[in-house]
Amino acid sequence: MNKLKFFSLLFLASTITVSAQKKYEINTEKSVVKWTGNKIGGSHNGLIKIKSGYFEVKKDFITSGSVEIDMNSISNLDLKDATYNKQLISHLKSEDFFGVDKYPTATFKVNKPIKFANGKATLSGVITIKGKSENITFDIAQSGEGYSTQLKVDRSKFDVRYGSKSFFDNLGDKVIDDIFILDIQIVLKD
Repeated sequence: MNKLKFFSLLFLASTITVSAQKKYEINTEKSVVKWTGNKIGGSHNGLIKIKSGYFEVKKDFITSGSVEIDMNSISNLDLKDATYNKQLISHLKSEDFFGVDKYPTATFKVNKPIKFANGKATLSGVITIKGKSENITFDIAQSGEGYSTQLKVDRSKFDVRYGSKSFFDNLGDKVIDDIFILDIQIVLKD
């Protein structure tokens, strides 16, 4: 095969590869992120909204993607007393926790392509909270119109210090676990 034919075939193959890849926006109305924070003697949970995001998909691969979380949208589901509920949300938004005035969004960006096998894959990327970024790897499953996962995030890596035994001694029964849990259901737009 001469060089001209070879390069023509190579160009054609790369064109087909690019055209087979599709960018899917996240349906922010249908997607759900539930958070859970544990402490000695109990836990709190609530919701937080996805502001925007997308995944680029090619056959059984996610080739890239990004998710932006609206930190101002954090809500609580377990406290029925309106005063306590409001106090908790205000505290979570304060500098003690997520400092949403200064850091109104948190992000996740895929940093390498992944291939699904039997509807499951391990996704790697960079998560940024309070301006601090960390590499994270977690399992993800295809579910109907999108993906589901559970993330276990170590808040101490993002300078979320309040009640953390990683930063303070002698907290006794005031310790709040460093690990918070995000149960995520992402629905993609057609």
